[in-house]
Amino acid sequence: MNTEPEPEQSPADAANPAPPVPAAPAVAAPRLPDLPPAECAALLAAHFPAVFGKDVHRPLKLRIAADIQQQLPNTLTKRALSAFLHRHTTSTPYLKALANEPNRYDLSGAAAGEISAEHKQAAAEEVQRRRAMQQQRRAGAIESQRKAGLAQREAEMAQQLARREADGKERAARARVLRAFETSTLTRTNFCTLMGVAEAELDALLAQARDERQRHAAAPAARPPAGPRPPNSRPR
Repeated sequence: MNTEPEPEQSPADAANPAPPVPAAPAVAAPRLPDLPPAECAALLAAHFPAVFGKDVHRPLKLRIAADIQQQLPNTLTKRALSAFLHRHTTSTPYLKALANEPNRYDLSGAAAGEISAEHKQAAAEEVQRRRAMQQQRRAGAIESQRKAGLAQREAEMAQQLARREADGKERAARARVLRAFETSTLTRTNFCTLMGVAEAELDALLAQARDERQRHAAAPAARPPAGPRPPNSRPR
C-alpha cells in the first residue's frame, strides 16, 4: 500500500492549468464526382434494366430521382443525376412512349400510376413539332442540294462556253495568219515579226490552221430549220 503523500499543487500550477488535448478532426466523406450522362446511363442500365436498359423507353414514375438516390446511396450527385434524367426524359423515343403508354413505371418495371392527359398531350405536341422540324430540315437540305447542283451545272456550262469562245478566237487567229501567209510577199522572218508569231512555231500553227480549214470545208452545211407549212398545201 502506497503511503507516500501526494505532491501538493503549487499556486503557479493552479493558476496555469495544462491545456486540453485537442480532439482528432473528423474525416470528411469523399466528394462524389459528377459523372457525365453517358456514364450515368451505363450505371443505371446495369442496376435498373427494366426502365434504363438498352433500347428501353418507358415513362418513369414521378420523382424517381429520390428512389434512385435511396437505392444507390453515395453513388450519384444530384447534379449528375438531374442532367442525365433531363436528357433521358426529353429524348424523342421517351416522348413517344410518354404520349402512347398508359402508365408510368418504377425502377423495377412495375406500373406506378397513370400518365395524365396533360402530360400525354404535351409529349405528343413536342413529338409533332420535332417531326415537322425534321421534315423542314430535310426539305431544306434537298433544296440546298438542288441549288448546289444547278449552280455547279451552270458553272460547268459557263466554263464550256468560255472554252468554246476561246477556241473559236484561237481558230480565227490561226485562220488569219494562214490567209496572210498565203498572200504575203514578206520573208519568213519579217512575216513572223509582223504577225507576232514565234518563227519556230509558225509551221505547226500553219499546219493546224490548214487542217481546221479542211475539216470545216468537209463538214456539211447546217440547214436552216423548216418554217411552218402554209395551210392546205401538199408536199410535192
